[in-house]
Amino acid sequence: MMNRVVFIILALFSTSLFASGGFTWLGPVAHALHIPEHIVTLAVIALFLLVTGYLYRVKVSKLQNVVIPDEGFTLRNIYEAFGQFMYTQCKAVIGEKQGPKYFKFASFIFIIILLSNLIGLIPGFLPPTENLNTTLALGAFTFVYYNLKGCKELGTINYLKHFAGPLWYMAILIFPIEIISNCIRPISLALRLRGNMYGDHLVLGIFSGMVPALIPIVFMILGLLVCFIQAYVFTILTMVYIALATAHHDHGDHEAHAHH
Repeated sequence: MMNRVVFIILALFSTSLFASGGFTWLGPVAHALHIPEHIVTLAVIALFLLVTGYLYRVKVSKLQNVVIPDEGFTLRNIYEAFGQFMYTQCKAVIGEKQGPKYFKFASFIFIIILLSNLIGLIPGFLPPTENLNTTLALGAFTFVYYNLKGCKELGTINYLKHFAGPLWYMAILIFPIEIISNCIRPISLALRLRGNMYGDHLVLGIFSGMVPALIPIVFMILGLLVCFIQAYVFTILTMVYIALATAHHDHGDHEAHAHH
C-alpha cells in the first residue's frame, strides 16, 4: 500500500502530466467563457486570496488576545509571518517612516506574483506569469502606482523636476534620458518575470518527459526557489522605484536648484 502511495506522489509531482500534452484543468473553462486561460487562472488565484483572507479575518476577530500566535502550522500564522516579512522589507528598502505607507501595495504585488508562479508547479495548471500580457499588466500597474505616488508626495512639478537633474544647463540632455529610462522600467520588469517563469516551466516540462520519475523532483525544488526569487525581485525593484519616486530632497538642494 505504501509503495502505491509513493508511486502516485512521484507520478503527480515529477511529470508535467496533462499540461505538457496540451490539456489543463482551466482550459475548458477558458474556452467556454471565451477568455484567455491566464486571465481565468489569475481570477482563481484572486478568489483563493479573497477566501483565505476572509477566513483569516474571521479567525482574528474571534480572538481575545491577538498578540498570542496559534500553535502549529495554521493559516493565521502563515499570513502573519508573511505580513511581518513584507513589513520588514518595506522598512528596509523604502525607509522606516515611508515604508509602512506602501506595505499593502508591496504585499499585494508579492503574493499575487508568488501564487501565479507557484500554480505552474501543479500538474495541469499554467502560470499566468508565463504570459507576457500578465507580466506587462503587472509592470504597468506598478509604473502607474509609483509615479502617482511620486506626484502626490512631491507635487507634479517637483516630481518632474527631479528627472532634469541638479544642473539646469544639463537638463536638456538628462530629462529625456531619465524619462525614457523611467518608461522602460515596467517593460524590464515584465520581460524579466515572464522570461524566467517561461524558462523554468519549459525546463521542468522537458526533463519530466525525458528522465526517470524521481529526477524531476529536484527541478520541482529548484522551481519553488525560482518562483520565490522572481516574486521577491519584482517586489524589491518596485519598492526601490517607490523610494526613488517619493524621496524628498533636502531644502538646500531645492535652494541650489532654484538659484541655478
